[in-house]
Amino acid sequence: MNKYDRMLFILNLLRTRKNMNADKLAEECGVTERSIYRDIISLSEMNIPIYYDNGYKLASDNFLPPLNFSIEEYQLLKTALESSPLLKTDKYQEVYRTLLPKIENCLSDQVQKEKRYAPKTTRIDINDSSEDDSSVQFYGLIEKAISLQQAIKLKYKSIKSGETERTVEPYFIIFRGSAFYFVGLCHRKNEYRTFRMDRIIDVTLTDSDFIKSDEITAESYFDGSWSIFSGDPIDVVALFRGEAARVVLASTHHHDEKIEQLENDIVKYSVTTKGIEEIQRWLIGFGEQVEVVAPQELKESLASIGQYFMSKYNQKSD
Repeated sequence: MNKYDRMLFILNLLRTRKNMNADKLAEECGVTERSIYRDIISLSEMNIPIYYDNGYKLASDNFLPPLNFSIEEYQLLKTALESSPLLKTDKYQEVYRTLLPKIENCLSDQVQKEKRYAPKTTRIDINDSSEDDSSVQFYGLIEKAISLQQAIKLKYKSIKSGETERTVEPYFIIFRGSAFYFVGLCHRKNEYRTFRMDRIIDVTLTDSDFIKSDEITAESYFDGSWSIFSGDPIDVVALFRGEAARVVLASTHHHDEKIEQLENDIVKYSVTTKGIEEIQRWLIGFGEQVEVVAPQELKESLASIGQYFMSKYNQKSD
């Protein structure tokens, strides 16, 4: 961006973010700190009230003009908003309804004209496999409990344990895979657990406050998992051939995977992941084109599944 676009960008950063020093501003703008210092001086010479207090701040932003989006910026923002699974919740449906007119109010006459004739070229469909609307029903209350740091009484329908009641300290909500989940400290198990939102039967906000541990974050909690499930880390090694080998080579399936091309078009796949359940499902999908080398636990589990299918489908019809 040129200098004047950069200065406007700096003003918008100062208006919307806290503790922006020269280093952070330089990183956001893709320039050196020296360029930021020159921009700050130029803004001050234009009588824009900027001061420094644990980062640069604006004394007032009343003078700032409204944002003018380009047609590309508007289309990206609108597509991202329309694609969000949050729109399934009552709360964010209403937020979106009020937000969109505000965004369109920031469009220049030229962009308003362009968007009327611009074809819609991109659509993002995010699969939501929620069993019913209960994830929508309880989303707002759980979000409130997270904000207030208050424990909840939870009636939950677990696949393994059936219907249970427990007290949970909720930490964060996340859309992962194809459904909404929330993670919290379960008093019943005295450990952090993942709860699928559409399996909640009922939620009650309690008067019990809690203090969040800094060790549990949405960015780190699922680190090492194949998708949602957790467990002890295991080292998985598998050999792929044929079409399966080409599929494995064509894309990334886990951020810690290692892929090695062997002779005879065989691909060696190695990864450390948590638990075997989810990666086992993935491997089964490749059928006879994959051979698991390790761990023994996974080999035995797949052998057991294979024996079940053998006995099931080798039975003679009456």
